[in-house]
Amino acid sequence: MTEDGGAEPSSGLSIRALNVLKELAVELLDEVPPKLGWTPPDDLLRLLTARHLATARNCGRQTMREIIDWAETRGISIPSPHHTGKSLSEVWGGLVERASAGHLTKSEITEALEKSIRRRSPRIPVAFQIVLLKILSSSYDHWPQP
Repeated sequence: MTEDGGAEPSSGLSIRALNVLKELAVELLDEVPPKLGWTPPDDLLRLLTARHLATARNCGRQTMREIIDWAETRGISIPSPHHTGKSLSEVWGGLVERASAGHLTKSEITEALEKSIRRRSPRIPVAFQIVLLKILSSSYDHWPQP
């Protein structure tokens, strides 16, 4: 039995992880999974990226880790995102440090912004807003060395 009193799915995934993967199946495979008795196909797992999981509705840190670990048991590797296991304040602090050191990439910025949007965070540190403004008003892929 799961925490919410429902039966454990046959795939070994929690109900939440299974629901996240069902939504992603619609998006990535154009397939509508049945309500019961569905196991995510390997084709779906091969298409998944950390970005898909990071932006999926109801897919938090724990669910993302569960899906990544489960895929690995099936021999499929989904690389972890840059900011796995960090709170939003830790993510933003780390990005400000990396920007100051000249090591910030657009993919890190994108991932952090997606996480903030998914978490509906209304706060972005001022120091990072300045970095964003400078990057968005330039054509640099990496932040230049100070």
